[in-house]
Amino acid sequence: MKTSHLNEEPEDNLEHEAEQGDDLYEHHRFIVDKGQELLRIDKYLMHKLEKTSRNRIQKGAETGNILVNDHPVKSNYRVKPGDVISIVFAHPPHENLLVPEQIPLEILYEDEELIIINKQPGLVVHPGHGNYSGTLVNGLLYHFQHLPFSKHPQANEEDEIRPGLVHRIDKETSGVMVIAKTEYSMTHIAKQFFDRTIDRKYMALVWGDLDKEGRIEGHIGRDKRDRKAMAVYPEGDIGKPAATNYKVIERLQYVTLVECKLETGRTHQIRVHMKYINHPLFNDDRYGGNKVVKGVDTAKYRQFVENCFALIPGQALHARSLGLMHPTKKEWVHFEAPLPKGFEDLLIKWRNYINTTIKLS
Repeated sequence: MKTSHLNEEPEDNLEHEAEQGDDLYEHHRFIVDKGQELLRIDKYLMHKLEKTSRNRIQKGAETGNILVNDHPVKSNYRVKPGDVISIVFAHPPHENLLVPEQIPLEILYEDEELIIINKQPGLVVHPGHGNYSGTLVNGLLYHFQHLPFSKHPQANEEDEIRPGLVHRIDKETSGVMVIAKTEYSMTHIAKQFFDRTIDRKYMALVWGDLDKEGRIEGHIGRDKRDRKAMAVYPEGDIGKPAATNYKVIERLQYVTLVECKLETGRTHQIRVHMKYINHPLFNDDRYGGNKVVKGVDTAKYRQFVENCFALIPGQALHARSLGLMHPTKKEWVHFEAPLPKGFEDLLIKWRNYINTTIKLS
């Protein structure tokens, strides 16, 4: 077992227990004093761990994350003098995750309160299971030494803390992101996201031909069959309300370039909404866009599509612009980021395909 003695707040996310293998990482370690009277371990740990509820400790015991003398125990176990208590998880502790790294960042704007970046596709936003380094957060920590720590405004109670971030975009999605540099800006910008006054527009290449413009509504929640995916629940009995407005920018025969404007900011919102109306994002492997959805059934066309897939690392989605009220200047500011080269090359390839097809027909 790999060990790391921490004096920070405990790991809150207990979902990793299903992923545990033989290699566990110790996040906390306590040796019970010789004079300690018999006491339930959940009560004992409440006094040892700051900002942790008894319910959360009990949940950790249920999932096997609390060990006494290297053996899992339940929350009613009574500690005794000399017991060695460990809290373990299948991933390294935060002190190993949040390490400054020199990662190239495209900075669009920066002042004393905030920083605006154009995130490159393929960059994970924050450390997590399977991505312990090379993330945007690691690069931000290197760029400037002190970042406010806060939870995502729409995070669940157990979501981990992420420095400076008030929102995030998926790994393969590129584009504009705002990062707060002070506690005041963190609170101010998070409130704008909560109030839905942030103006966000995305460019997406989707399969098929759409109406000139439209609005997609439908509650979004965790997919019952795949916990890594989201799904639309039109009856509203599951998930949270979500609305996406779109308009067509360019028609490319079997695919369409659209601009999407978010009214809400749910996980995978554009991706899952477009799947819901049967127009998944091009090359979106989670929502069915990484295969031939529209077009002719020929080997030549299938190869063309495969060549297009190879130009981008994942779904064809780019956060094109972001507008917000500056926290201290109290004026509206607006930022834009050009499409990444792979996305541009993808559009050029489809335009050339259409021109060639028209000439041959």
